[in-house]
Amino acid sequence: MGLLKRILGICKTSPPDDPECWRYSQGKLEIALDRARELANRGGAIRLEGKGLPRRILVFHGNDGKFHALGNKCTHIGGRRVDPVAGSETVQCCSVMGSTYDYAGRVLSGPAKKPLTAFGVESRNEKLIVSIR
Repeated sequence: MGLLKRILGICKTSPPDDPECWRYSQGKLEIALDRARELANRGGAIRLEGKGLPRRILVFHGNDGKFHALGNKCTHIGGRRVDPVAGSETVQCCSVMGSTYDYAGRVLSGPAKKPLTAFGVESRNEKLIVSIR
């Protein structure tokens, strides 16, 4: 990512191409995998915001082959978004400081002191179900 984008806090991960691939109701985020094509391959990710969702969520298909969901707000200054890091099992803040977290949300490096919130992800009938607490 270019330095200017990092300074401005512009993340790589976009909202899904199909905004109707997900819905949120009563603490459950449901994502239709056949419509969220960004998640088809390892390393793919989408950022979800709005539509009644109580917080920003990053959902990604990890390099470990599993699906993960993290609160998409860096715990360092400003609460910028995070992105998966290609070829690793980490996510990183989109700012210059680059706080890095593991898939469980634990801080690995950078100035962040608190972990990201990790959410349980269940795969059921070609859908991901994420429990938002």
